Amino acid sequence: MKKILGYGFPAVLLLIGILGILLPDQLNALFGAINTVIATVLFFDVLFFVESANIPFAVAWLVVGAIFFTFKMGFINIRLFKHAIELVMGKYDDPNNKGEVSHFEALSTALSATVGLGNIAGVAIAISLGGPGATFWMIVAGFLGMSSKFVECSLGQMYRETRHDGHVMGGPMEYLAKGLSEVGKAGLGKTLSIIFALMCIGGAFGGGTTFQVNQSLDAIQTTIPFFADYRWVYGIIMAILVGVVLIGGIKRIANVAEAIVPSMCGIYVVACLYILGMNFSAVPEAFGLIFSSAFSFEAGFGGFVGVLVQGFKRAAFSNEAGVGSASIAHSTAKTKHPVEEGVVALLEPFIDTIVVCTMTALVIVITGAYANPDWAQFVEGNNGAALTSMAFGSQISWFPYLLSLAVFLFAFSTIISWSYYGERCFSYLFDEEYSIFFKIALIAAVFMGSIFTATNVLDFGDLMILGMSVPNIFGIYFLSGKVKEALGDYLAKLKSGEIKKHA
Repeated sequence: MKKILGYGFPAVLLLIGILGILLPDQLNALFGAINTVIATVLFFDVLFFVESANIPFAVAWLVVGAIFFTFKMGFINIRLFKHAIELVMGKYDDPNNKGEVSHFEALSTALSATVGLGNIAGVAIAISLGGPGATFWMIVAGFLGMSSKFVECSLGQMYRETRHDGHVMGGPMEYLAKGLSEVGKAGLGKTLSIIFALMCIGGAFGGGTTFQVNQSLDAIQTTIPFFADYRWVYGIIMAILVGVVLIGGIKRIANVAEAIVPSMCGIYVVACLYILGMNFSAVPEAFGLIFSSAFSFEAGFGGFVGVLVQGFKRAAFSNEAGVGSASIAHSTAKTKHPVEEGVVALLEPFIDTIVVCTMTALVIVITGAYANPDWAQFVEGNNGAALTSMAFGSQISWFPYLLSLAVFLFAFSTIISWSYYGERCFSYLFDEEYSIFFKIALIAAVFMGSIFTATNVLDFGDLMILGMSVPNIFGIYFLSGKVKEALGDYLAKLKSGEIKKHA
């Protein structure tokens, strides 16, 4: 049965790709209908106080989980922040530790999946829909999300498994099944692990692949008009490049990510700082607008909740804290103690959301791009990457060309990392020997990202990635006690000198 499913997977994707070329409007309508069904089942609104103040269940689920883990772990996001930086710098590295990649490589792989179009396109979308105040709630979500990342990535190390071929299998699929079995909830654990794996595969195709291709193309076609008329050409180019990397596995992905992530972040951050430096006098006013808008009740309580939801929603899509995906990459890291990798992982939401997303938001707010009527079509079409490109271009006429390169690198690195997440989940469900079929299917999905509409791709990506948080957080509520116990053990060994610096 597994073999039949494995062979059928790429065939279905190929059929969808053909339909996308021949009947794009009909396929987009079908895609939209699928989104509606999933949203009805998993993303019903939770009412608070007044009817107009609706918060999607998935967003509320992430927020409550992040707050719970922050308090239970004693504000681990503040206490061990400095230690996390030391770990990434390799000061505690030991070549004899078991695993496939280093702390820095694991962080780079995970960051390459989170630092992407969500930081460029997602921020623009959040501000255009929720106003500047959405930025404040993105920062809050990033701060709280550091604790969620710590818990899930510690669990990823605690319950990882080394397969017969030497590959490490770790992440929610493993710790939900094994961890909950240890506390007498084996049936629940297995069910949650399967649901997560299916959602993760969908997330790899949606937010991790098609969204990245779609949004990067929307930005690049503003500087290279050829792709506006021949979008499918961009899809083929990206599919070929992704296919070359996929054959190499996690070590190849980690090597590529280690090279790309620092450079692409550097290019983007320097550009943000340059524009902010040019408009230095406007920065305090921008922060003031962000803060005042975050607590504004001018549009009523419903308007305030709408701003909050946009901020948390886009932050969750960007840094994936609570989603569980990053624990798949961090489970492969070489470490002497499971908690050590959890500490490294808490840096991700800080870098992704508090630093990179905030810089993007400041540029968009200072330039007024989100409210510029000349660019209304980008807002209406959810083409956040193009809107950000216009914002940068209004300050540096030639910068959209450089941003196009950065956007391409962001998208490419995110796709190859999410391909690994999806492939691990596919192997968990259908065995390692069939993973090649997932890779073929994902390459087809890369192409399809160039022909789907932005709104439907965005919605599907949100549904799948946010949906992963439902089984993940539900399971780790039961397992958080084990993490807290392991944290106490790690801190004791750190204090006693049993865990020493090697550099």
